[in-house]
Amino acid sequence: MVDLVVTAANVVKGTTAKAVVGTYGATVTAGQTVYSDPADSNKFKPCDADNATAAARATRGIALNGVANNQPAAVKTDGLITIGATVAVGTIYVQSDTPGGIMPAADLETGDFVTVLGIGVSASQIDLNIHVSGVAVL
Repeated sequence: MVDLVVTAANVVKGTTAKAVVGTYGATVTAGQTVYSDPADSNKFKPCDADNATAAARATRGIALNGVANNQPAAVKTDGLITIGATVAVGTIYVQSDTPGGIMPAADLETGDFVTVLGIGVSASQIDLNIHVSGVAVL
């Protein structure tokens, strides 16, 4: 699988930004996908499409800032985001099986749980509309 190569300093929420705040439960880099861990006070941690735990596969959003464990979190949940990587217009992007990674849907493999993150709308932006399917590729 080929994940987007994100430059954290270039991750910016778009004008149609919907975001939530909280606390990170791990070291996170801006541009990584995160989930809310119910076993750890709902702290945000990097998400993973083939994790054995359902909660760790349920992408909540994309980190807008990068910090260490127990630091404040800003997480983009919907709308336009400049992702800090080159994306293809019209391409559907999904949760990767690399923790925190984003990849094109065409790169899904057997055993990956499908979470659609959004669609590329320009060379640098994804329109987030997260859908956690709970279904694995067979």
